[in-house]
Amino acid sequence: MELRVFTEPQQGATYDHLLAVARRAEETGFGAFFRSDHYLKMGSVSADPGPTDAWTTLAGLARDTRTIRLGTLMTAATFRLPGPLAITVAQVDQMSGGRVELGIGAGWFAEEHTAYGIPFPPLGERFDRLEEQLAVITGLWQTPAGSTFDHPGTYYPVSDSPALPKPVQQPRPPILLGGTGPKRTPRLAARYADEFNVPFASVADSAAQFQRVRDACAEADRDPATMTWSNALVLCCGRDDADVARRAAAIGREPAELRENGAAGTPAEVVDKLGRYAEIGSERVYLQVLDLTDLDHLELVAAEVMRQV
Repeated sequence: MELRVFTEPQQGATYDHLLAVARRAEETGFGAFFRSDHYLKMGSVSADPGPTDAWTTLAGLARDTRTIRLGTLMTAATFRLPGPLAITVAQVDQMSGGRVELGIGAGWFAEEHTAYGIPFPPLGERFDRLEEQLAVITGLWQTPAGSTFDHPGTYYPVSDSPALPKPVQQPRPPILLGGTGPKRTPRLAARYADEFNVPFASVADSAAQFQRVRDACAEADRDPATMTWSNALVLCCGRDDADVARRAAAIGREPAELRENGAAGTPAEVVDKLGRYAEIGSERVYLQVLDLTDLDHLELVAAEVMRQV
């Protein structure tokens, strides 16, 4: 199982905080550094000094790291037009030497849209827009050099696009879709996703959603083995119970709740929890790191958990 680091900078972080975590994750052998794409805090944290933009951050990290893969869980389709987003991701892919992955979703956090003047359509329209964005983004990336791309869309019609620039990764950077939606989410994943992610869900609920996506793959005549399956879980690992309690308090959570719902406890407990997800086919876990100043947390997981999974 591959372990990746997943951060939530809207809760309060500077670029320097994120760079320190990304570099430590790279040094200790984590497979990737991912961040959320949000513009407003959640909960009672101060969130000082304010939000950072996901793709601006990843552009910086593309130049300030060397080997670790970089991506989003998940960019909201409501935030950006598909053509400019395709250009941005392709450029960051070039800047990183081909290390970028695009996680994208329909968007869900209404308050951040009103806080920053971003339109927030009803759910059905958001999924319609997401589907059309995926068609445009993949179409632009996969159009052969020297050809043009057209898309007669409802929301994002494209005409005579040179479909440039091209990403380094061919035919395109990996696309991640995820969530627990029972119908449209599996269908979109079967058509467009290289990886399907279930965030913060139990083993049983994750297994059920994986099966929905596998069924959608079968309906689309796609081999489910071509999909990478992953989960996201909050991380709270300590050498002993006191260490776990200290780290839980630092993020405002209770150890018992984290042990039930996250990757929490001693290294042995975390290994056991990850093993249960591996049994249902999960190949990657994004460990949500909420205290970005605690770099020893990553060291512990790399030394005591990573080698056992």
